[in-house]
This record gives sequence, C-alpha cells and structure tokens, in this order.
Amino acid sequence: MSIAASTPLVPVTVHATLADRVQPAGISRFAYNAMLIIGGSLLMALSAQVVIPNWPVPFTGQTFAVLLVGALLGSKRGALAMMLYVCEGAMGLPVFAQFSAGLWGPTAGYIVGFIACAWLVGLLAERGWDRRIWTTALAMTLGTLTIFAFGVPWLWAFTNLLTDDSSLALSTALYSGLVIFLPGAVLKIALAMVLLPLGWRVLGKR
Repeated sequence: MSIAASTPLVPVTVHATLADRVQPAGISRFAYNAMLIIGGSLLMALSAQVVIPNWPVPFTGQTFAVLLVGALLGSKRGALAMMLYVCEGAMGLPVFAQFSAGLWGPTAGYIVGFIACAWLVGLLAERGWDRRIWTTALAMTLGTLTIFAFGVPWLWAFTNLLTDDSSLALSTALYSGLVIFLPGAVLKIALAMVLLPLGWRVLGKR
C-alpha cells in the first residue's frame, strides 16, 4: 500500500498592470478592456508603418510596440489585441508594414509570433516583472526571443521554397531574419527597461 503525499500549491501573486491602474472612473470593466484591445491593435498598425525597407524582413516599430502592449495590457488582453491585429491583416486590411495585408510571405511567422510575445510579456508583467529595471529587461528579452522563435523558422521555410537550397535558405534566415535585428532589439529592450519602471514610479508618486 502506498501513501500519496500531497504537496501544497504555492499561490502565484497576480499584480495589476499599468493599464489597470489608470482605468478612468465611470467606465465599465468590459468597455475598458475592449478599448484596450482595440487600441493595442491600432498601435500595432501604426507602428508597422514606421519602416526602414529591408528584404526579406523590413525594420519596423512593431517589435517595440508589441512588447509595450503586452506589458501594459497583461497576458489576455495583450494576446487578444495581437490576435485582432493579425486577423485584421489576414482579412485584407492594410495594417501590416508598408500598408500591406495577407498572412503570407517572409514575415508571416513574425506576425503570428506577436501573439505569443504579448501573452508571455503580459504574463510576466502580471507577476510584477515590469516594475524593476532588470526583470523588465529579462521579460523584454524573452518576448523578443519568442518573436524570433516563430519568425526565423518560417523565414527559413519560405526562403527554401524560393531557392530550393536548404543551406542557403538557413543562412539567409539566420542573417536577414535574426542577426541584423539584434542591435535594434537591444535598443528596444533598453528603452522598455527604462520606460516601464519609470511609469510605475511616476504612478506611485501620484
């Protein structure tokens, strides 16, 4: 006969996000959440038009915007905002880079990765990671790596269809879809690790 030992569950503390802390009085929770989700998708559409042309993946403001959306809105609303954004583009609305649409092409993996990135960064923000500089940096780094984890394999597969050369496709995906974006990613992470904890300090003083 065996005796099963029960292990007590450790409760996880869920913190309010910055968006939760600044909810205006007199507006319902449902309406506020809807506004945040729609606003997050609109922010992504605007940031997608901040473009430095580059083939096969352009430089845009999207990666910085999705990190902020996830941290500000939290996991559920952040992911829903990104899902709305992806659906808008998939249905033909010109919300992707350079006013493009359609969920196909070399950047499709990155676009889908925005959903996972926003969820992860939002989840970490709900654990209080966005309130200190170094935990914010780690959360933003993990979110950025999540985008690359979706984008680079898709870019490799897409490029392989065009070249029919697997080794060339892999080197192209790694360099054009990852390496050249690393300096910009470091800059965006640095901006986020300053802005988010600063926002909490300002809010705390108020």
